[in-house]
Amino acid sequence: MNPYEKKRRWKFFLLFFAIIIGAASVFYSDFFVKKMEREEALQFQLFVKVTEQTIVMYDDDRYTGLIDLIRANTKLPIIVTNAKDEIQTYRNLDSTKTLYDLQKKEGINYDLPYFQRELRKMKEQHPPTPITGVEGDGSRLYIYHKDSATLTQLRYFPYIQLGVIALFLLTAYVAFSSARKAEQDQVWVGMAKETAHQLGTPISSLMAWVELIKSRFNAEEDPLIAEMENDIKRLEVITDRFSKIGSKPIVEDHVVYTVIYNFVEYFKLRTSDKIIFSIIGDEQVRAMLNVPLFDWVTENLLKNAANAIENEGKITINIIENLAKEEVFIDVTDTGKGINRSKFDAVFQPGYTTRKRGWGLGLSLTKRIIENYHSGQIFVKESELGKGTTFRIILKSSITYEPTSNT
Repeated sequence: MNPYEKKRRWKFFLLFFAIIIGAASVFYSDFFVKKMEREEALQFQLFVKVTEQTIVMYDDDRYTGLIDLIRANTKLPIIVTNAKDEIQTYRNLDSTKTLYDLQKKEGINYDLPYFQRELRKMKEQHPPTPITGVEGDGSRLYIYHKDSATLTQLRYFPYIQLGVIALFLLTAYVAFSSARKAEQDQVWVGMAKETAHQLGTPISSLMAWVELIKSRFNAEEDPLIAEMENDIKRLEVITDRFSKIGSKPIVEDHVVYTVIYNFVEYFKLRTSDKIIFSIIGDEQVRAMLNVPLFDWVTENLLKNAANAIENEGKITINIIENLAKEEVFIDVTDTGKGINRSKFDAVFQPGYTTRKRGWGLGLSLTKRIIENYHSGQIFVKESELGKGTTFRIILKSSITYEPTSNT
């Protein structure tokens, strides 16, 4: 299992674990909500019974204090109306809006819209409970109530809690990802510079050995020696690439077609002759490039394309100029096995590879070079299993076009 697959499995495991914790929190909170609903229902039933007894024993002073005590301990918002929805009394509503005097009918001072809103909410939550002991439908009283503020808040608490936890986890994930990325960058830079340093000595020795062979065996014109010199120069370029990692590379104005053509001419001699290379498109478009690093990008894409072709095939590099946005499109298309659409982003992740051998760092490094050092973009433009894949690079054109005016 490659590192990318391991990391993805860990992400799924942590996500599953977080879902389990969230579900347990919601279930536990729901248990308390239901328990509190039952207690409030019993409290409301007690208030109804007390109200009914108040009507029966209105003139009995022996129980008035006890009844008032029980009613005072009822915390539910309650409104008592008659059959015409006219408010008779209320309890536990907003004291700033409920200056309602039942005994004094003249000069009533209360917030009528507030009562209407509260009554409407009560009707939506619970059906009314009629008070027995009152004769005649016209004089029958009804008690409406709604859930207490504590119960309402408790219902929303688990979702607020989950939101806070999710926000905390997201913040922690971003912070740890940034720290890990910075640590990875330091490792990349350290390994790259150390590799460049280690390559320096054997390259110098190889250059000396080639010069010795040329002088001793009079092989100045030998094509094999020329190819050896090309490979040594290539090693020098690679060393230069690694030495540039971690530092700000110098980008210069270059003809894109020429840069790609020079590398392809070198690369195709070291690839299977069953693979045909083709460079098409605009031969004059220019962009700001660091040639050693951009050659590295081209090499990684061509190697990836060549590995995707099992036997015979074709690799096409199409250079397109987007005049409207002053951009350069470079499409690298192969006739290989293709990439599943779900893997379009994953192929650029460090450690992702479909080969039995390999570190899965080529495309990740390619993305880093294009985005960080050339301020461009790279992505899988399209792919079809069994038919091939197209990678697109987008660079900023170094040619600025002035708008033409018609006179």
